[in-house]
Amino acid sequence: MPANRFNGFTDYGVGIGLRVPHYGHILSKKPVVDWFEIISENYMIDGGQPLKVLDQILDQYQVVQHGVSMYFGSAQPLDREHLKRLKQLTRRTRTPWLSDHLCWGSVDGRYTHDLLPLPYTFEAVRTTAARVREVQDYLEIPIAVENVSSYAEFHESQMTEWEFLNEVVHGADCGILLDVNNIYVSSQNHGFDPLEYVNNVAADRVAQIHVAGHSKFEKYTLDTHDHPVLDPVWRLYARAIERVGPTATLLEWDDNIPTFDEVHSEALKANRYRSSAPSPTSTLHPDQRNAAHKDEVRA
Repeated sequence: MPANRFNGFTDYGVGIGLRVPHYGHILSKKPVVDWFEIISENYMIDGGQPLKVLDQILDQYQVVQHGVSMYFGSAQPLDREHLKRLKQLTRRTRTPWLSDHLCWGSVDGRYTHDLLPLPYTFEAVRTTAARVREVQDYLEIPIAVENVSSYAEFHESQMTEWEFLNEVVHGADCGILLDVNNIYVSSQNHGFDPLEYVNNVAADRVAQIHVAGHSKFEKYTLDTHDHPVLDPVWRLYARAIERVGPTATLLEWDDNIPTFDEVHSEALKANRYRSSAPSPTSTLHPDQRNAAHKDEVRA
């Protein structure tokens, strides 16, 4: 299951995000890294230093693109110029798949530059799945949609978030970028069991997994990406790997960024779970698996 049609039948290991503070180290030291994830929007330009660095990275490493502005859940028509530039970049990077978020963030041409949660309704399933399918058909590479962290919920919702995610990816026939940190953050903010989410997501469609750090405040938990991964998130990751197999994993660290070696060392912690994962084809019923792991994920 790690290499499937939703990640271009690739079998990657553990990667990290390509960030400006690490450019010099990577280009001069040439560290051994399984792959880098880039934020597509940072390179959708005609020239300049970012593309020069990217081309040097592409000469030595595999790159996978991750987007932050597709807004699959927005109701307005897709931005054709954006898609055109995105396709040009996918051809440049030869990314085997492309990911973006299951969210909305634009209205009438105005962009919030935020990843806003959707109402989990059947109408939203239909419109969102149609947009994902349209983008996937245009780009001609697999799409994986990522679950977002959220801090508010809609009274109109007709299903759980994981049910909504499953409905969208089946309707669009696309993959999932399973962010286990986002699952944990949202579970703390909304009071659901994060293990139930992981146990019920469509495991056969998971193309990639994200892990990251978060911050706890008095009234809410925030997805900050500014320090190492906390233990309850690693435990969720372990369960996800148990279900889906050793899938391509990416550590996100986007603020208070330490040295390259520190970030890489934190990312490589994922290998202890990947290497010990049993076959994902467990014979246990989901209710039995849930009971067996119920006490493992705690705040």
